[in-house]
Amino acid sequence: MSIKIGIIGYGNLGRGIECAIRQNDDLELAAVFTRRDPATVSILTEGVKVCSVKDVADWKGKIDVMILCGGSATDLPVQTPQFAKMFNVIDSFDTHARIPEHYANVDAAAKEGGNIGIISVGWDPGMFSLNRMYANAILPDGKDYTFWGKGVSQGHSDAIRRIEGVKDAKQYTIPVESALEAVRAGKNPELTTREKHTRECFVVLEEGADAAKVEEEIKTMPNYFADYDTTVHFISEEELKRDHSGIPHGGFVIRTGKTGWNGENNHVIEYSLKLDSNPEFTSSVIVAYARAAYKLSQEGQSGCKTVFDIAPAYLSAKDGAELRKSLL
Repeated sequence: MSIKIGIIGYGNLGRGIECAIRQNDDLELAAVFTRRDPATVSILTEGVKVCSVKDVADWKGKIDVMILCGGSATDLPVQTPQFAKMFNVIDSFDTHARIPEHYANVDAAAKEGGNIGIISVGWDPGMFSLNRMYANAILPDGKDYTFWGKGVSQGHSDAIRRIEGVKDAKQYTIPVESALEAVRAGKNPELTTREKHTRECFVVLEEGADAAKVEEEIKTMPNYFADYDTTVHFISEEELKRDHSGIPHGGFVIRTGKTGWNGENNHVIEYSLKLDSNPEFTSSVIVAYARAAYKLSQEGQSGCKTVFDIAPAYLSAKDGAELRKSLL
């Protein structure tokens, strides 16, 4: 029997979820829900309905896990608790400072509905979070370092596009190589924000826009660029489409630590990702946790969970005996 999956929201992440479901034989796409007119949304999977998000309640009991593909700023804080009352749900909520509040809201709603809600699933938060936790537990006397990139930051790209005179833009976050190498060498440097990452921007201007004014506004933008060494390139719309149409990303989680009676031995743990498609990789992580949500629900569990709470075996389609034989 296949685990029936629903998708709410059909943007880059929703399409990635659809592709990931196709790669997992025990999962089946049941329906896609959209705020747009369903007649205008074309999906890849033949024979699967596209429905209005207003009709979600009609599918209660017909979907095993609902995957929420909205944004963390305004969509997920409302949608995840709302739908957790009706379904097992998963989201990729990534506003780190608000995770405790989001967890509490989803936990209450999921318990009310007798469902599982898994939040903040992806690679950061998600896989990077797990690796930070494992490394902290193993090397308690140590330091954490997280580097992001080289990759497209969608939030920073959007921030540039909001500037007057900007027609389109892409922004890349890039780790500073010297800082990365110092950490890998076990030097335990104290690094400022500026010393860890640089930002590179590729900008298409509206006709007649003042390039110098736009560049100054980018470089001084608080919370986005002011604390970083930022390079701005002005290019044509054709160049942007040709050279910067993808959404790559990745990064490194590194823990340095000491062991021994007097801390005489040094160790470095490193986990890295290099992703051609940020949303498609995030989707693949989410789909594995959808399987976990279904298994937990079948056991009669309810409430909110994070990646910290779920044993790795729950993510796999293989049973325990096969995992012990093939991967242990």
